[in-house]
Amino acid sequence: MDSMAFLKYLMIGTVGLFAVIVIAYMALRKKMSGKSAKYIARLTEGTKDRAFSMEVFYQKFYIYMVRIPGFKRYALKLRRRLEIINLEDEYLTRRQTSQIMLKGLLVIVPLTTAIILLTSNNIVLMVALLLFEIFFIETIMEGMVDKIDNRLLKQQIDMFAEMRHAFHESNMVEEAVYDVAQNDELDVSRQAEKIYEVLISDDPEMELEKYYDVAPNSYLKEFAGISYLTKEFGDRKDKDGASLYLKNLNNITQEMQIEILKRDKLDYVFQSLSMIAIAPVLMINFIKGWAVSQFSFTSAFYNGTGGFYAQVALLILTVVCYIFVRKLKDNNSTTVTQNVANPWQAKLYKKKWIKKFVDFFIPKDGTKEYRIVTRLMKESASKLKLEWFYINKMAITVVGFVLGLIVFVIAHKMEINYIYTNPTTDFDLMRYNV
Repeated sequence: MDSMAFLKYLMIGTVGLFAVIVIAYMALRKKMSGKSAKYIARLTEGTKDRAFSMEVFYQKFYIYMVRIPGFKRYALKLRRRLEIINLEDEYLTRRQTSQIMLKGLLVIVPLTTAIILLTSNNIVLMVALLLFEIFFIETIMEGMVDKIDNRLLKQQIDMFAEMRHAFHESNMVEEAVYDVAQNDELDVSRQAEKIYEVLISDDPEMELEKYYDVAPNSYLKEFAGISYLTKEFGDRKDKDGASLYLKNLNNITQEMQIEILKRDKLDYVFQSLSMIAIAPVLMINFIKGWAVSQFSFTSAFYNGTGGFYAQVALLILTVVCYIFVRKLKDNNSTTVTQNVANPWQAKLYKKKWIKKFVDFFIPKDGTKEYRIVTRLMKESASKLKLEWFYINKMAITVVGFVLGLIVFVIAHKMEINYIYTNPTTDFDLMRYNV
């Protein structure tokens, strides 16, 4: 009886729920058939993508990336460089950031999986390959951003050619800049629009100073500066009767052409040098295997502390060489603006016990060491405060000490394990097969 009653109530509940759904459907259908609903549907017709849209995907992908702690750093780093080039175009900045991040993930995910599976029994080789992978991905991402920056520089040459033609026709700087800014297909058009807004503003000198802070390269700064001076004081003629404004444009164009040639040459010279600098890390395991197979006594070196220290030293040397190569290849394009509003150093310095500890090492005001440190920081154009600089030094010291301690502990355990698990050798140093 209990089961029959339960089944009876279940059937009644199911029928009732179905009836509620039917009534709600009929009411919603009647509401949607109204005049206002039809009018809204007619207005929105053709504005929605029925198929999958990559543009929408890139915007959503960017939102996901900035929420993940590991990827947020790279996303914001790319964004800070791209937003200088795109100049207040948030949509384009997010799309380009998502495109670069997606291409990097398509490479890094399968590569990381393969490295972990193939080198799970060799921690040193795994760390070396993962480090190589990080450098490889950063090189690819930096190359993509440099490609966008180089494209902007090449577009500037065409823009200046159109600028000379437009200035000949109107003989007015602001009108000429407005004419060349009408091509919405080019990235440099946004820069021209911004310069035009500077020239026609109520306080062009103040707006020009603001543009200097966001201009992607020095050539656009020079162009904006001479355009402002020509608008304010008029164009002058040289001793040959030529326009000084057009002559300055020609000089800037020649400088840009030299810069493009220099970047192309740097890209050609350093095309594979960054990867070659990391190549020794990849050969550690192969050299170790070859040496042990040919000379058995070398296993005592490679499996002991000496071999481990040699591998770690080679790994550190490879990283240093890679950083030097990257610095040499730097073409002084758009740089990432350093966050000086509320960096992590300032957050740490607000803690009382950290503040007291850091102040103990900071040289006192008026001492010789204080003058030397502040002078060096000014000469290097550092935006860090003295307190933040010493926090950086202490953080590097602590991290170096911890990493060194870990290396020594691992080497000590490796030596103990080798002594306990490897049998005593009973062969000569050199064995010949007869």
